[in-house]
Amino acid sequence: MPDQEITALLTRIADSLERLAPKSAPIADLNAADAFVWQAEREILEPVAKVNRLDLALLQGIDQQRDALYENTMRFAEGLPANNALLWGARGSGKSSLVKAVHGDIIAKKPGIVALVEIHREDIPTLPRLLNFLRESDRRTILYCDDLSFDGGDASYKSLKAILEGGIEGRPANVIFYATSNRRHLMPRDMIENERSTAINPSEAVEEKVSLSDRFGLWLGFHKCDQDTFFAMIGGYVQHYGLAIDEEDWRAQAIEWSVTRGSRSGRVAWQFIQHLAGTLSVRLK
Repeated sequence: MPDQEITALLTRIADSLERLAPKSAPIADLNAADAFVWQAEREILEPVAKVNRLDLALLQGIDQQRDALYENTMRFAEGLPANNALLWGARGSGKSSLVKAVHGDIIAKKPGIVALVEIHREDIPTLPRLLNFLRESDRRTILYCDDLSFDGGDASYKSLKAILEGGIEGRPANVIFYATSNRRHLMPRDMIENERSTAINPSEAVEEKVSLSDRFGLWLGFHKCDQDTFFAMIGGYVQHYGLAIDEEDWRAQAIEWSVTRGSRSGRVAWQFIQHLAGTLSVRLK
């Protein structure tokens, strides 16, 4: 086949492949919504029309954590110095609910002052690209990762360390990072102990693993709640949603519910309220 025909054939193939290739979608306008989810594969910020969150006033038993996170977030939203925050502790204790509720309360009082962007744990390696996008915007943004933790040979925590503090660029001035985790040091104890037992210098190996959590200036611990706090949570929901049931009745049912679940927490309280509202034929809005 002559060179001219080969060139023409290759050109047609290249044109066909270009038409088949998906067009890269532009990043969303950060002023288009108050909350977004980072879609790493397409490298876009997808606006969230309605955030799944509770009113801040409904979160009971975590007053100290609520006040600390609210104050830190408001300072950041107003352009003042603020810390990255790690919310750690018992599962179902309201960590992620608090982040979303604080953001919702602040934008209700001061519309548009700060955006919330969620990044999934498995997309942490794409964080530098996301930060480059956010750096180009003037809008202040809370970057939020739920259930952040690292296992085994996962080395992505090293890049996260450099981004939070210590890297040449670091995080943009208009971005703050909030994470929730069941682990205080973001890594399981057996992984830390294994590093201590197998390393030539045990103390240095452990320091390398746990130093990520030190990049968070604000640590907020969440613990299992007692029965009085559990009742306070449920009582707040009953009053807020106007559920027509005597306190003695819902308390008895709540005790049975917590026993069958084997725990008391904000999540268990909310699950009970959904059950109770369903039995009373009440829609939760």
